[in-house]
Amino acid sequence: MHQEEINNTENEHSMPDINADENMSGTSHMNNELEESGELEKKDQEIRELRDKYLRLQAEFDNFRKRTAKEKLELMQTAGKDVIISLLDILDDSERASKQMESATELQAVKDGSQLVFNKLKNSLYAKGLKEMEALHQPFDTDLHDAITEIPAPTPDLEGKVLDVLQKGYYMNDKLIRHAKVVVGK
Repeated sequence: MHQEEINNTENEHSMPDINADENMSGTSHMNNELEESGELEKKDQEIRELRDKYLRLQAEFDNFRKRTAKEKLELMQTAGKDVIISLLDILDDSERASKQMESATELQAVKDGSQLVFNKLKNSLYAKGLKEMEALHQPFDTDLHDAITEIPAPTPDLEGKVLDVLQKGYYMNDKLIRHAKVVVGK
């Protein structure tokens, strides 16, 4: 039996063991490839997810842009609606005043009625943010005034100032909407 044990040990030394540690280096190379391919798959999946998020975000922004453009257009189309509605009462009053003028015999009643309609119009516009520009005897300013003509100033202190207002200027919510047409002293 001694001989038999020697033959078994020789066979062990001559034939490599498949499960031996020295063969681990050969299998670790395959494990590295598997790990790298697994990492690549994870990175590809992450790229697909990020691309999907990007596309969704881009579509969401595009929808937002279209929605705000539509809302802006609707707002522009109906921006004057409340002003027009407030002016309808004044239009009705003007029609009634016109009918009364046809049959009126007293001039003062016609004047009073016209003044009431005018004041109602003025107050309604002022309530919507309209403000009249004060230009008379103010220094001439090209940002606010359009000079129609220049005339000699009656006094030296009125030189370069507005002597007469031919058409009033107006502000809407403190923003200039119409320049005043003025006569300037030179």
